[in-house]
Amino acid sequence: MSEDYYRWRPHPWHGLETGPNPPFLIHAFIEITPFDLFKYEVDKTSGYLKVDRPNPTSALCPVMYGFIPRTYCSARVAKLAQGATVGDEDPLDVCVISERNLNKSEVVVSARVIGGLQLIDAGEADDKIFAVIKDDSVWSHVIDTAQMPESFLNRIVHYFSTYKASPGQKPTTEVGKVYGRDHAERVVSAAMEDYLTTFGAGPSRPLGMG
Repeated sequence: MSEDYYRWRPHPWHGLETGPNPPFLIHAFIEITPFDLFKYEVDKTSGYLKVDRPNPTSALCPVMYGFIPRTYCSARVAKLAQGATVGDEDPLDVCVISERNLNKSEVVVSARVIGGLQLIDAGEADDKIFAVIKDDSVWSHVIDTAQMPESFLNRIVHYFSTYKASPGQKPTTEVGKVYGRDHAERVVSAAMEDYLTTFGAGPSRPLGMG
């Protein structure tokens, strides 16, 4: 029997590897696709997806969205986010870009970190890392946010500037700077360190992707 065999489903936050070569090549657990009308997020106890809320507007997330396993946004992540006092105490969020989007969630993908977006939510650091899905034929040349089409980048920024606000309400989130790959890798590394400080190293052989 394979040494990587798990008799029970591993927890997607704690039971998967951060990636093949973090902070550059990471794993992303997809919670939301560009076709979803609800905001889903992983239940921290069971590891299954739960409905957080219906989308308050007609806007849909323009990318695949999820988190990087074995990361945690706490003091080190907050220190890198100007205007934040603390981290949001969640795994680090990631936006996965691809020519072809998944139409189902709870999928693990490998992706290359290219940058990110600084987001402050009620004083908490809530960064969104940008990554390109591994081996994508259209986006393979993009290694930094500076190479992203401005119109597409603006769609992502606009979505996160309004995604928690109902029509007629003021957004609770404050969108900061879009940053490149170097800073994004520092954020991923900080989130990995925050995870180790909070949860420890965990199992010696977390589940990979083959």
